[in-house]
Amino acid sequence: MKSIKPIQFDTSKVNPNEKFTSVEMAKLWATYMGNSLSNHILRHFLQHVEDEDIKTLVENAYGLTEEFMSKIKGFMEKENFPVPQGYTDDDFNSAAPRLFEDEFYVHYLKYAAKAGLSIYAIALPLVMRLDIREFFVQCGMVTIELLEQINGLLMDKGLIIKPPVLPIPDRIDFINRKSYLDGFGRNLRSLHALEVTHLYDNIENNVTSKALLIGFSQVARSKQLRDFFIRGIEVTDKMVEQMKAKLHKENLPSPALLDHLVTNSTISPYSDKLMLSHKADMFSMKIRSMGNSMAVNGRKDIGLLYGKTLMNVALYAEDAAEILIEHGWMEQPPHAADRDKLASE
Repeated sequence: MKSIKPIQFDTSKVNPNEKFTSVEMAKLWATYMGNSLSNHILRHFLQHVEDEDIKTLVENAYGLTEEFMSKIKGFMEKENFPVPQGYTDDDFNSAAPRLFEDEFYVHYLKYAAKAGLSIYAIALPLVMRLDIREFFVQCGMVTIELLEQINGLLMDKGLIIKPPVLPIPDRIDFINRKSYLDGFGRNLRSLHALEVTHLYDNIENNVTSKALLIGFSQVARSKQLRDFFIRGIEVTDKMVEQMKAKLHKENLPSPALLDHLVTNSTISPYSDKLMLSHKADMFSMKIRSMGNSMAVNGRKDIGLLYGKTLMNVALYAEDAAEILIEHGWMEQPPHAADRDKLASE
């Protein structure tokens, strides 16, 4: 691929004491919190992984979480910005037995890498400070490299069903009927490639989410959380089955369920706080994924499916946040000054 023509910038204008913008503050904070959570998830994986290739993959991912957090801590300390508490040894039980099989680790890492990449992709166009922009560029590059290893391993070990193959068009065509947008009735058009792609992607994300919920529901200490995770399984299962049905109706394959990769353990490797925080984060990521899917969808029935699903996902994410707040588990992100409050003091 051809490189773009370079532009020379006047680096003397770069201010080494430049303060964080809201974007830099927010994305550094979110990246630190996400990697702190993943770090503890992966610690448990590393204790039990047996397959040497998968072990190397998990070690690579774990090393990236350590590197990212260390770099962000350096940025924050330089600015006298309080480093988030994130998750600590109190959120991890090293004596817990295996909760997931080795194969699940690869699928989980694919989900986590996709989630991380979405954070970095949004940060890059908005970050103005040079050193932080370079940091997010590097985050994106190494995460892409990790995804290459993940997909390579999934294919090499036969752990994944490839996305559907569609026929190559024999000519360029234009849409000349408004019925192209219909989603109901007998003359329903077939799915176009973007619709297939996002249905497949949502199913892939949610079969991972469902397996994680099954594991968490088995080991959560409080009944409140066990019931909440079971509700999450039901929401996710319905979502998966409805999206699979859209593909299967047109004889297209879909990602397989991963439920069988959860062990029978009832001893939690993680605190209830960490597990609930993780599901709040995962369901929040589903909202973004649904929005991306709706943006390229052209059929009313699929749009209706995404709309209903988005509502259920948003309600679950909100309820998760309320439980986190109820227990004092939700760490507050940086926010704008409350001018009215300051004026009244």
